[in-house]
Amino acid sequence: MVVPLLESVVGTCGGKAGALGALLRADLPVPDGFVVPFDAYLAAVHGLDLGRFAGEPDDVAAARQAIEARPVPAAVIDALGRALDQLGDPPVAVRSSAAKEDTGQASAAGQHDSFLAVQGVDAVATAVRACWASLFSPRAIAYRAASDDQPFGDLLMAVIVQRHVDAEVSGVMFTPAEPDEATRIEASWGLGPSIVEGRVTPDAYRVARDGSVTRTVADKHKRLDRHGTRLVVGDVPTAVRNRPAIDDTTATRLAELGGRIAAALGGPQDVEWAIADGRTWILQARPVTAALPPPPPPAPPSGTAGGTIAELAGTPGSHGTVTGTARIVRGFGDFARVRPGDILVCPFTDPAWTPLLRIAAGVVTETGGVLSHAAIVAREQGIPAVLGVPNATSRLRDDSVVTIDGTTGTVTAADA
Repeated sequence: MVVPLLESVVGTCGGKAGALGALLRADLPVPDGFVVPFDAYLAAVHGLDLGRFAGEPDDVAAARQAIEARPVPAAVIDALGRALDQLGDPPVAVRSSAAKEDTGQASAAGQHDSFLAVQGVDAVATAVRACWASLFSPRAIAYRAASDDQPFGDLLMAVIVQRHVDAEVSGVMFTPAEPDEATRIEASWGLGPSIVEGRVTPDAYRVARDGSVTRTVADKHKRLDRHGTRLVVGDVPTAVRNRPAIDDTTATRLAELGGRIAAALGGPQDVEWAIADGRTWILQARPVTAALPPPPPPAPPSGTAGGTIAELAGTPGSHGTVTGTARIVRGFGDFARVRPGDILVCPFTDPAWTPLLRIAAGVVTETGGVLSHAAIVAREQGIPAVLGVPNATSRLRDDSVVTIDGTTGTVTAADA
């Protein structure tokens, strides 16, 4: 009922686990663990007619609740207990690995559930079941609807269980698609969800083919860390907020590691990495699904006005230019106000907000980097995005008409 991560392959363990297994077999630094394969999911949902759910909100909720209401099969719990004992029962990360996740056609970035700082067989079993059920979360359904027409009955979910890495620094790296391109790296303090969920604006690095490094250092106010089995958001000390999270030598070493990862997996990769106790770990690698915008040009003073026009500057997140009505979205309570063609203006874009990306014409965020999950999904769906615009939700007026340029990273509004 479980497969060592070293032995995992895409056909039985999903794209995410299959990639990590390939990296382990290539002697690359991936935390040890195991996989609960597709067969265990099929055994757990046996007898549930998931194919009858048509995709309406009530049906999706019913599918998810039906899985969550079932006890995890005893054989799976026994296998989990033995595998955790072999690891020494440490805190672990429990992460989704669906059949069509992390492919060259669709990343499904952030669309299924994953959990950090999980410890003990009961807690791990509960997290595994939650990963199974997340196949039927509203954001996963919306993402699949925008990507393909995969029927519910064909959905499969495996689950990765790995040693938790208590990262001092973490980040994301995109390896080059062409020989003359640079490796793009984002980095910040603490655990990776802060970066991939767009809750902080990270430092940005470009490592050229000749090894030269250019960087933009961000003001990193918050970090996420593990305290026991809890994840805690804390303040970054003032003295280090504007300090580079990694030095140029580390950036160069990451780029070299990225080259080995791309070679092992056969193409450009989107890589999540972490550094703990001076050691670099690879937490995930998946094919790059959409081209990144070029780095932004030197920004003009943000918020300067000429006549009635104000231009705000941020980070280019997804190609294209679009004009639409600004819709300030600070949380789920604002979702019903969003109309097709609106420009989302929000503090950050949680992966749970994916359904909004199906109807929005563009996205503006106050925090986040070009390698965050929301930016990846925006690029896949062809929605222009500008990220990291300070105080955008207060500087732009709800219902005003704005133009965003996701290639240059600018937002222009009348009377902003």
